[in-house]
Amino acid sequence: MLALAFGILAAVSWAVHDLMVRRLTQGGAVLPLVLIVAASAVAVLLVPSLVLGDWSRMDARAVRISGAAGVTYVAGMMGLYMALKLAPVRLVAPVLGAYPMITLGLAAAQGRAVTGLEWAAVAAIVGGVAIVAMVSDERREGEGSLVPAMIWAVVGACGFAATFALGQEAARSGSELPAILVTRIAGLAVIAVLALLARAPVSEARGSFRTLCLMGVLDALALGLVLASARLPSPEYAAISSSLFGVLTILLAWRFLSERVRPAQWGGIVVVFAGIAVLSAQG
Repeated sequence: MLALAFGILAAVSWAVHDLMVRRLTQGGAVLPLVLIVAASAVAVLLVPSLVLGDWSRMDARAVRISGAAGVTYVAGMMGLYMALKLAPVRLVAPVLGAYPMITLGLAAAQGRAVTGLEWAAVAAIVGGVAIVAMVSDERREGEGSLVPAMIWAVVGACGFAATFALGQEAARSGSELPAILVTRIAGLAVIAVLALLARAPVSEARGSFRTLCLMGVLDALALGLVLASARLPSPEYAAISSSLFGVLTILLAWRFLSERVRPAQWGGIVVVFAGIAVLSAQG
């Protein structure tokens, strides 16, 4: 089904993005990185959204919901970046990858009938991601402060789940491209205020400017795909399948960085794709 495909494409984009995050967050401030990524995403979306978007459908309610989605997305991004900065990926990724549980729970709360098999499939996806993440990571287990990292990871998971729910509701109430652009502009505004208040050293990120712009493009594509599924059948499947980003990051590192994938990780990958297959059949 199309929503599932959108989520998988989003996961691929976020996996490449997260490969870059893992490297750039070490030894530097996070806010300048998030600011440039967010600004790049707005730049990419601005012209297509203004030219192709149906702005006549964006009433005050759709704008408010899109703005709220922008705020929660900042929480998700800051949680992701800070968690990856402070602790090993194998400890952080299972928490970040748990947001499909929240997503399906929100869908159920909105009146969508969720079957036991769907809950089992989501549990398989989250569990598979946890298996892959927990037996991988090149960083030493003792690095970083784990309690703050886990808190940031929970913030990230909740932020992403809330963003997907709010963003899809805004797209249904209004129009997809305008809702996505308003979400990104609201998020950029929040990040810019935080950067000003924290006096974030934005100049330190100049050496990574091109990489950060590419990350912004990937992030804009990924979030756009998830939110654009709002009018498709079972749009929550896009948010759920996008959680594959953790597994795909490991696969990309294995293929392009010659990082080892252990037998247990391959088992986790099989479990993840089995969960995706069940969701696809249910759809």
